Amino acid sequence: MLKSLFQNSICLFILLMLASCANRGTPSGGEKDIDPPQITKTIPKNFSTNFTDKEIYIHFNEYVKIKDLQKQLIISPPMDPEPIITPLGTASKYIKIVIKDTLAANTTYAFNFGESIVDNNEGNPYSYYKYVLSTGTYIDSLSVKGMIFDAINRKSDEFVSVMLYDIDSTFTDSIIYKQKPKYVTNTLDSVTSFSIDNIKAGKYLLVAIKDENGNFTYQQKSDKIGFYDDIISVPTDSVYSLKLFKEELDFKALRPKQVAGQKIAFGYEGDYKAMQIEMLSPKPEGFEKRITKDKSADSLFYWYKPKLELDSTRFVVTNKTYIDTLKFRFRSIDKDTLIINSLQSGGLNFDEDFTIEGSIPLISINEKAITILDKDSLNVPFTTRFNTLENSYAFKFNKKESDTYKVQMLPNTFEDFFGNTNDTLNYTLRTKTYADFSNVRVTLKNVEYPVIVQLTDAKDEMKYELFASEAKVFDFRNINPGNYYLRVVFDTNANQKWDSGNYLKKRQPERISYYPDLIDARANWDPIIEFVLE
Repeated sequence: MLKSLFQNSICLFILLMLASCANRGTPSGGEKDIDPPQITKTIPKNFSTNFTDKEIYIHFNEYVKIKDLQKQLIISPPMDPEPIITPLGTASKYIKIVIKDTLAANTTYAFNFGESIVDNNEGNPYSYYKYVLSTGTYIDSLSVKGMIFDAINRKSDEFVSVMLYDIDSTFTDSIIYKQKPKYVTNTLDSVTSFSIDNIKAGKYLLVAIKDENGNFTYQQKSDKIGFYDDIISVPTDSVYSLKLFKEELDFKALRPKQVAGQKIAFGYEGDYKAMQIEMLSPKPEGFEKRITKDKSADSLFYWYKPKLELDSTRFVVTNKTYIDTLKFRFRSIDKDTLIINSLQSGGLNFDEDFTIEGSIPLISINEKAITILDKDSLNVPFTTRFNTLENSYAFKFNKKESDTYKVQMLPNTFEDFFGNTNDTLNYTLRTKTYADFSNVRVTLKNVEYPVIVQLTDAKDEMKYELFASEAKVFDFRNINPGNYYLRVVFDTNANQKWDSGNYLKKRQPERISYYPDLIDARANWDPIIEFVLE
């Protein structure tokens, strides 16, 4: 018995010792590598002059990879064709640059790698490495510095290209559409400041572009742009501010297409408000047309009756000074069905009109076939307003707290362009209490009128706005609770909307100022904001 206990104790002791040894011997993997790769040599040397080579080698003390090269690498001046840079997708102890372009004489070139160079193990970046060479006898060392802002939003875009164009005998303002700049840099993804380095003394046009296509030329349809009003002279100690904005597109009519029976869609770019559409073919007796706006696309719908026995026709589209003739071929397609929709679903704010819209142009309304009853079944008087382009009726009536409104529209209340009428329509609308909303009062100091005062959400989308041509208190009443940003639009031309800029017309966008603090508009809470503008 004692022998057995002794043997068991020995076995247990041995097992415990083995477990202890196993624990002590487990490798920890060592400390995590947090050091960026280091450059051991470059061939030719960085900041070489009289450069004539076609290949550049940058050697490191460990294996490196290149990531996001298309976004991160900026070559100034740009090369065309672009150099071949390896490795891409694999690791290597060196980066190889093969120059395919014929380099200009007496010019300094800079390869700005941003944060594209990382080590292979932990991805530690070699931040903002720059390789510089000169085809002349010296390295250009002058700089242009500044800041990028967004003309309407609180924050500017990332990866904004900032460019200098040489002012010489061949310069025209249209150069930004056709040619790459003389010098370029990029704000990358962390800062909105810029520095264009290694440039020559001279006179330049300074432009910033959110270059969506990555081709260093301005495309009005896709890119934002910012420009400095005057030509700049280098050397300079000035710090330049550029405001990025999206230009309003030049108007252009697109090829029309038939989308339903006796309904043609005319796509467009730019401002459609003065757009006119006329058919050139002879029109039958009793011909009528209507034009409505497509809610989901930049198109106008051209409705017509009666049906035309034509294979094709031509339309003339005009807009102020614009004129174009467009061909159109008719197709046999079924006509749309009349559908009446309401823009509200259940809830209705105190200052909001109940609105319905039709899928086919509405030509008449019988208001006697419409009743609005409150929760006590009392008739509520109303008036209507028709918007031809949006094909909608707005119903205006006085609303009370915590009330329910039942709207009934009997058959044949509405008749559309093709003679269709509606079936019975019923809607139920409810109001909340005033305590469910917030009221925000804004007073402005040191401001020049006219202005537009707006409350926006976190995405800089406008939720509420008030206009004033002279000094007043701005009361935003019965707004939905939430967090808002306050901005003031300096409406210089008093057209009650923010106007963007235009590069060729040398017009900057209208100024906008943001209140520095977030506004907490709680239910049953009335914040009072004083905004002192500079």
